[in-house]
Amino acid sequence: MLIAAVVAGCSVLGLGAGALLSGGEEEKPEDKKPVAAVSSPAGETSPQAAPDPAEPQAESLDALLADSNDSRASVISAVQSIGACKDLPKAASDLRTAAKQRNELVTRLRGLAVDKLPNHTELSASLTSAWKASAAADNHYAAWADQVAGKKGCRKGHAQSTPQQQAGNRESGKASQAKKEAVGMWNAIAKRYGLTERDATQL
Repeated sequence: MLIAAVVAGCSVLGLGAGALLSGGEEEKPEDKKPVAAVSSPAGETSPQAAPDPAEPQAESLDALLADSNDSRASVISAVQSIGACKDLPKAASDLRTAAKQRNELVTRLRGLAVDKLPNHTELSASLTSAWKASAAADNHYAAWADQVAGKKGCRKGHAQSTPQQQAGNRESGKASQAKKEAVGMWNAIAKRYGLTERDATQL
């Protein structure tokens, strides 16, 4: 019985030691992967309004209109010279040069994209009519200068009126009316995009 008690005691001690040994092991912590911080893609900016496709067209037309007034001073001077029977060959030459410039404006306008501009069809038509009429007036006045330079073309320092002068006056009136129509449409566009506003005489 003594031997049995000793064996049982050793068994209890053994079990206790085993429990201590097994319980003393720490559990390995689970691997925890770091969570990546959520951020917006690099270079991302707040959405911006799309560019207005009409603006570059307005700028191109503005540059063309800036050239349309180049010959105005020479035309006025030439017509005044004819009326006073002075410098008639030069006046005729200046007027034909101006007519050529007006026709070149029409050609350049045809090459411009203006389809995004407000009232672009009416605006193009008015500018074309204005410049064609101006060119016609210049050529009629040049022909008038040729007539005045001929025999009995002047009387007491004043040019005689001829059908060429009258035709020039009619075409000049048409040009003025078309320019008034065009300038109203253009100035609305110019105001919108901060471009040059003009009056009819500057076209």
